[in-house]
Amino acid sequence: MRIAGTNIPKEKKIEFSLPYVYGIGPTLSRQILKAAGIDGNIRTKNLTNEQEDKLRAIVEKSYRTEGDLKREVQGNIKSLKDIKCYRGVRHMKHLPVRGQRTKTNSRTVRGNVRKTMGSGRKDAGQKT
Repeated sequence: MRIAGTNIPKEKKIEFSLPYVYGIGPTLSRQILKAAGIDGNIRTKNLTNEQEDKLRAIVEKSYRTEGDLKREVQGNIKSLKDIKCYRGVRHMKHLPVRGQRTKTNSRTVRGNVRKTMGSGRKDAGQKT
């Protein structure tokens, strides 16, 4: 089954397989199922065609998902960079934006860069 251009797993319960779509989390998944009148414990492969169409219609009409949402987020980040606010500058420098410490623990934002002394050091017994 495909919703908003994403393949949804067939073996999982529909409540847990809907969040595979970018932009739909667990809470929104439950809201969508409630609006469609579908039990969340049904496996995805056991849905009828009418239920699939109803889910697809609700997701595509009411919520921004996948490409649209990613484009919107990138546009927001670009506008922060354009006005050169603090958050925009942090995005430009590839540093944490939300106040995290940078002496340690900011590797995920910086791309797992190891610039400390001990990271490339050879063992003491090894010849150079």
